[in-house]
Parts: sequence; structure tokens; C-alpha cells
Amino acid sequence: MMKSFIPVAPDSHFPIQNLPYGVFRTTKRSVRIGVAIGDFILDLREAEEHGLFRDIEGLPEGVFREHYLNSFMRCGRAVWSAVRGRLQAILGEESVELRDDEGLRAKLLVSRSIATMLMPVKIGDYTDFYASLEHATNVGTMFRGAKDALQPNWKHLPVGYHGRASSIFTNGGSVRRPMGQILVDGAPVLAASQKLDFEMETAFFVGVGNRSGERILAERAVDHVFGMVLMNDWSARDIQKWEYVPLGPFLGKNFYTSISPWVVTMDALEPFRVQEPQQDPQPLEYLRTTGPNAYDIQLEVKLKSASCDEYTTVCRTNQKFLYWTMAQQLAHHTINGCNMMPGDLLGSGTISGPTSTSMGCLLELTQDGKQPFRLSGGSERTYLQDGDTVKMSGFAQGHGYRVGFGELVNTIEASI
Repeated sequence: MMKSFIPVAPDSHFPIQNLPYGVFRTTKRSVRIGVAIGDFILDLREAEEHGLFRDIEGLPEGVFREHYLNSFMRCGRAVWSAVRGRLQAILGEESVELRDDEGLRAKLLVSRSIATMLMPVKIGDYTDFYASLEHATNVGTMFRGAKDALQPNWKHLPVGYHGRASSIFTNGGSVRRPMGQILVDGAPVLAASQKLDFEMETAFFVGVGNRSGERILAERAVDHVFGMVLMNDWSARDIQKWEYVPLGPFLGKNFYTSISPWVVTMDALEPFRVQEPQQDPQPLEYLRTTGPNAYDIQLEVKLKSASCDEYTTVCRTNQKFLYWTMAQQLAHHTINGCNMMPGDLLGSGTISGPTSTSMGCLLELTQDGKQPFRLSGGSERTYLQDGDTVKMSGFAQGHGYRVGFGELVNTIEASI
């Protein structure tokens, strides 16, 4: 098994097999692009200035001196893979150029404990899908009954909606409880949402886009994907319920979306590709693919109240449960000639599994508030209360190592 000269615990999310990209700063360093390795960040601006990438064909000079990953993302998979290979060589246990050079290590390596993580990508556009069969079935059954749980189009195309890129934030921020119109006793009122919910999702960033009028083929879609993050598509269910007919989500979702700060590349996730669920009926030809296109990524949601320091695990699910794959999502998004750009973000929608403990949101877990559950410390929840903290995490388990995303943590603040 490949190892780094930097000690990495077996349960660390950031071994040499991962090397996710992020953007950070410290009190002594300006905004930088880096990769995570164990408890450290390798500063790619410093690495580039010391000539460690000079022989990589197709890598523009100065690409790691920027404040976002977008320019690197547009370089394409051959360049991404070459940089990854170079980083693994630099950090490998047999490497001498960094391992044995104390001065160079001091310039290139930064403790993650002193770094503030920033948005890794300048997001131009954002689409969220509704790709989990279990989630769509559970929600549809609640509102329309088991017979009409799925809308007629659901098994023929990946359903999605266009979200708002300006209200996407990364780790650690507070989520303000949103105000909006809510239907009370048959009449709309302006009030703070009382049904604030999380949604356990993954999302992927487009690296190489397509021209307007062209499309991305499902079989080659993965070559257009730079990497993945965890995503929490915060939802105000009572606002959403009143507004969503006929055009779908609006103010119930666009107030806040959070993503994890480390972008895990598709090369790092390649060993964890598994067969996606069987699709019946067979989709139209442009959505058909061969080979496995799902990813065995274990996902977990924990919740704690303001009055208790102990988290309660409320959901364990897996990215591999998704009915519609990322390749199909991207192919469908572009079948009409829609042009994707480097940095566009596409979310999976809530990822739910086949068991009662693998439901990815409180709407499902509590049956829209009808079945409350108890947190550590004794308090009950149906939906989120002010002061609650939601922690999401995810990783793919290898033989003696993990490829993970770290944690995505947010706390609820009262409305204004």
C-alpha cells in the first residue's frame, strides 16, 4: 500500500491515496490553494514557485497562485492526473526532495489546525437533482400515497431544479432560520420557518465544460467531472410546501446551501466505483452507460442541541444508493445544448437508503414531524431548533486507508 512520509492515522480522511484540493489562509499566509495530507496542507503556490510542477505538460504557469481552483479545473483530466502523480511522488515515503529538506518542508507544509478553509471554487451556476429513488418514494408516499408516490417522469429522466450560486457557502457558518410565506389555517402568513431541515447530499464540480449547443455524452461524462464534495441543501419545508406549485423550489431552499471545503478528485474515488441500481424501465439511449457508475461512499449525519455537547447519529446512508448517476445527470443537463462551465456545481438531492436509519433528511426521518426522535441529553426533535448543530461526514473505505471528505458542520441561528 502506498504510504506518505508524513504520518497518517488509519482513520484519517486524508491519506496519500486522497490528496483533495482546497483553498485556505493562515495568519501568516495569504489565500492559497493546497492539498490535504494527514494533519497538514501542502501549499501548492509554494510548490509551484519551487519548480515542483515545471515538467507537467499542459499546466499553465501561475495556476496555483490564484484564489480559486477554476483555472486548474479547466485543464482537463490528463493534467489533473499528472499533478496528482507528481504530488504522490513528492509525498511518498521514499521521496527525498521534501522528506529530507527541512527548510522546504517548512515552506510547503502547513498544519491544518491553523488554517481557515475558504470556498474552493468560484461557482458560476448550481443545479440540484432529485436522484434518490428511496427519497423520492418516501416523500411522494407521504404527500400523494404509495400508489402515486413517483411522478410519471421520474424513472425516465433525472429531475432537477436550478438553484442559486450566491448563497452557497463552505464549512462552519451559521445558518439563519429563514422567513417566508407559510400557509396557516388556510391563509398565508409571513413567519419564520418551523420546519427547517437538512439534506444529506453529495455534489460534483464540472471541470471541463461544453460549448453552447453541444452536449456531454454519458459514457464520457466522468472526464468532465473534477471532483466531489459533501453538500447540505438546507430546506424550509413549510415555506417549500406553499410555494413549490407550479414551478418547484424557490425561497424554501435558496437561503443557504453548504458544501465541504475539500474537493475529492475522481481519480481518488476511482477504486470505489460500484454498480449502480438497476434501472427499470431502461432509460433513453442518451442516458445509457456501461460499467459501474456509482461510488461506495459512506455518509453520516449527526445532530446535537445547544444544551448538550454529545452528538446523536441520525442517519447513515451511501452514495451508491442513487438511482440516477452523476454521468446521467450531466448528460441530461446538456442534452439540450446547455453549456456547462468550470466550477458549475451539481447536487445529487437527498441521498436516502432502504432502511429507516438511512433516510437523508428530517422530513423522512420524522414523517413530516409525526414521529419525533430523542437526542443525547433528552430533548426531542421533529425539525431543527435554534442552536442545533448538524455535522455531516463521508468517506470511502479502502484496504487500510480511507478517502474522505472531512466534516461539514453548521449551526442554526434564530431568524431576524
